[in-house]
Order: sequence, then C-alpha cells, then structure tokens
Amino acid sequence: MPRSRRYLLRDATRALTPTGGFLKGFGFTLNPYVGCAFGEHGGCPYCYVRMLPVARAENGPWGSWVIAKRNLPTLLARELAELEATGRLDAATIFMSSATDPYQGIERRLGLTRAALEAFVTAPPRRILVQTRSPIVERDIDLIHALGDRAIVSLTIETDDDSVRRMLTPTSPSVARRILTARRLRAAGIFTQIAIAPMLPNRAERFADLLDSIADRVIVDTYFDGDGANGRRSRALEIGALYERSGFEGWFRPGAENDLMRALHARLGVGRVLFSREGFNAI
Repeated sequence: MPRSRRYLLRDATRALTPTGGFLKGFGFTLNPYVGCAFGEHGGCPYCYVRMLPVARAENGPWGSWVIAKRNLPTLLARELAELEATGRLDAATIFMSSATDPYQGIERRLGLTRAALEAFVTAPPRRILVQTRSPIVERDIDLIHALGDRAIVSLTIETDDDSVRRMLTPTSPSVARRILTARRLRAAGIFTQIAIAPMLPNRAERFADLLDSIADRVIVDTYFDGDGANGRRSRALEIGALYERSGFEGWFRPGAENDLMRALHARLGVGRVLFSREGFNAI
C-alpha cells in the first residue's frame, strides 16, 4: 500500500443517488466510499472511473486517496424511511457500489458498508446488489443472508489465471481467494453472481469449469461494451499498448470474449450466462 495514500472522513449530502445510463435497470446507486485503495497510484490500469468527474473529488491521482462518507448510516436510514413512507421502498432497487468498491480496506475499521446492510435489513428494498472484488464481504454474510432473495452479491473475478492477475492487477485479491469467497457465499445460501468485468486474458474452458460450481450466474463484460464509451475510454487508458507489453496481443479487441462465452454456455447453460449492460441490469 503506498505510504502517501490518504483516508479522509467527510459528510455527504445524500446516500442514495438516482441512477441511469449503464445501470438504468436500478433505481439508485449507493457508494459508501469515493476513491480506491486497490492498486497503486491510478488504481487498476483498466479502471475508466479515474477518467470520470468523481476522480477529481480530491487532489491527487485516483488510487492515492479514499473518502469515507462518515454520515452515510444516518442519511441512509432517513432516505429509506422516506421511501417507505411514500410507498416506494418495496420497488426500490439499489446497486452498491457503482464507482468505488464498498469493501475498501478501511471498511474493516469504519464499517460503513456493514451499517448500510444493517439499514437494509431493517427497511428492506426490493433488491440490493453488492458489487465487490474483496473477500471482506464474508464478514457480512450474516446480514446479506438475512435479506434473503432480496440480495445479490456480485463478485468480480476477471480471469482464472493468477499470473494474469499478478501482471495486470497485482495488488488485488488473488483468484483463488476470490473463488473461496464465492464458495462461502453460495454455501450460505446467498445468490452469487460472478462478474468477469472486464474480461482479462483467460483459459476459457478451465474458467468455465471453475465458475460452474461457485456461481448462480455469470456476467461477462469487455473493454468495448462496458466502459460506457464503446471502448474509447479504454483506448485512452492505453490498454492495447499495455497488453502488447504484457504479451497479450490479440486480447484487446472486440470479439475476444467469444471463446469464453461459448465455453460458459456449454458448461453453465445459456440461462446462467449474461452479457455486459443487460446482464448487470438483470435484477
């Protein structure tokens, strides 16, 4: 972890943000944190969030700071009460989180994400989707289980090959550790979605075999379908050049996902395999 990374506590003006665009199938997003502690300065090389306005919420490059919304539990309880009072809570759908992983390392100490889940148990919406790549989510299995079929955990596993993970995202949790997390979530009766987002170089048939036993469903996303700009943001981040330097020529192109999609369909069946925007919005 870089010594210069800063953690800041700030008050937010709201907890739930009305959404649209890529996540138009959800009514709200919820981000307990802003910024990212995964990866070195700049975060993961393919993260297009660092090109969005949210990346300018604090001085310094994306990946060098994390803002914690310290008043989030109070705000969320108030907003859920308002939704309930107006009869909209039973239809509310919430994506946590859209721009920043809700299980940053500092979550172990601050517990903002756990506090949000406690609020949802008290006032449950129609659907809460927890998107993360962190095994810290295991700490909250009790609360997620309590939400029953209202909850989905979507765990990011971009590749089956840990040598690829070490080369491209060396400070993110290992593939094996995330697979173990998925097993524990599913064993607890929690609907477990694996997000291959973005898809990194992989061994298609082996990846499909691994996912069959740990996923209720799988979503595949690519640089060209998932960066919100038909690949322009990913090109601006020079992902193609990074792949060439890393020996992954041929992987940064539209259609690179075809072999994996075929393997997943053959192993898991078409119904358990979704794609990009439509997949993430399948609440």
